[in-house]
Amino acid sequence: MKFKAILLVGLAALFASCSMFKKDGGGFSSKNASNSTGWEYNNPDNGGFQADADYAQFAGPGLKFIQGGTFTMGRVEQDVMYDWNNIPRRVTVASFYMDETEVANIDYREYLFWIQRVYPDSKEKYMEALPDTLVWREELAYNEPYLDNYLRHPAYSKYPVVGVSWEQASAYCKWRTDRVNEQLLVNRGVLAHDASQAGQNVFTTETYLAGMYEGTQGDKPVEDASGNARKIRWEDGILLPDYRLPTEAEWEYAAYGLIGNTDGELLTERKLYPWNGSYLRDDSRRDRGRLNANFVRGRGDMMGMAGALNDNADITAPVNSYNPNDFGLYCMAGNVNEWVADVYRPLSQEEVNEFQPFRGTVYTTYRRDDSGNLMRDEFGELLVDTVADYRNFEDGDYQSQIIEGQDWNAEKDKLNTDNMYIQSDGNDGSFTSLITDEIRVYKGGSWKDRPYWMVPGTRRYKDQKESANDLGFRCAMTRVGSPEGF
Repeated sequence: MKFKAILLVGLAALFASCSMFKKDGGGFSSKNASNSTGWEYNNPDNGGFQADADYAQFAGPGLKFIQGGTFTMGRVEQDVMYDWNNIPRRVTVASFYMDETEVANIDYREYLFWIQRVYPDSKEKYMEALPDTLVWREELAYNEPYLDNYLRHPAYSKYPVVGVSWEQASAYCKWRTDRVNEQLLVNRGVLAHDASQAGQNVFTTETYLAGMYEGTQGDKPVEDASGNARKIRWEDGILLPDYRLPTEAEWEYAAYGLIGNTDGELLTERKLYPWNGSYLRDDSRRDRGRLNANFVRGRGDMMGMAGALNDNADITAPVNSYNPNDFGLYCMAGNVNEWVADVYRPLSQEEVNEFQPFRGTVYTTYRRDDSGNLMRDEFGELLVDTVADYRNFEDGDYQSQIIEGQDWNAEKDKLNTDNMYIQSDGNDGSFTSLITDEIRVYKGGSWKDRPYWMVPGTRRYKDQKESANDLGFRCAMTRVGSPEGF
């Protein structure tokens, strides 16, 4: 009896303590209230602080979710080029999103159409974005039909865009971010489509958040806690993060799609290509013998013999061709090479961080006038200034350079990346390293490459202003919050 009495008293005390935190009991309400102050969110009586503690990111148009994790980045077979530029190293990549396919001609034509519509008087703006169709021209080949047809003819609408430089691909990513976020606001009724926007009054995500975009308002504005219309804020979670080029680590991780080769945290089979095994043909019952990618099988063999085309593609193929990898991504090997965000250095793997490795970090800040107001160019883009540039991290310092006969003390403050890697204008016949802060990595292999280059760990590089008829890109997006959700 004594034990029962003690138990009852204890339970009564527990219920009493719990009741203290009920609103009607004179305590605090735990529902939709701050854990720090007890103040209710979205309540105009206490100031109306608005918050969404249950936010979950959704994928933007065209994107697939890539769950992050650890993997061994770099070489998985013999380095036949003896570049020694992809030494294996274990790294961790955070979860992110990536385009299911390469950016297609129809996608890029939409971009060009938008520029012509919004900036009809700016031929320069259009020409900056226009792919170089001359990349198809070969001195000893009849490729002239591709100059006129490949980008614009509807027969190639679903083929990957080529002739696009790294700079053009990055600009497309920025444009895509703004158009997707603009459409999100239109869908919610916050904005209405404004076909008359032009010049500086063009919707960009940055200018909208800064309150500088004067667009056509919709019939369902976002309201504050008191029911008054207000501007969208980044804290609302309505707008998506930027579309961007993937980092080299993200691209390589996504290409392998190792989620299909794991048992718990045990990797049961290391991949050579984005598919299982070391063979180039499909071994499934349904598609047995079919090639898994678009590449050159041998010298002069771009697609096989009539009646038995091995990859059914003489040049590129539609972006959703062949089987996707275990992340659901198409053509991560073959078809076209793809730009990634990183600046090229031979020994990047030895220097970059273990988490989210990336080389090419440039810190910027928005430019302001003398009155502290944000500044933008004639196309409505906010102007930025560079705060710090780590593309050439530890490359331009005088201690890492050995240049015979140089006066170190006199020259050390003038040294930069160009001093570290010998440069030449190409006209004097002297040696050049071809490495600068404008050289970017591309990966994946293409319709005109041998199988070696389809291994995701291989890497090549090109000046960010150059383009090729076997080089395209796809976009990525950062995931905010947890790696997968709790």
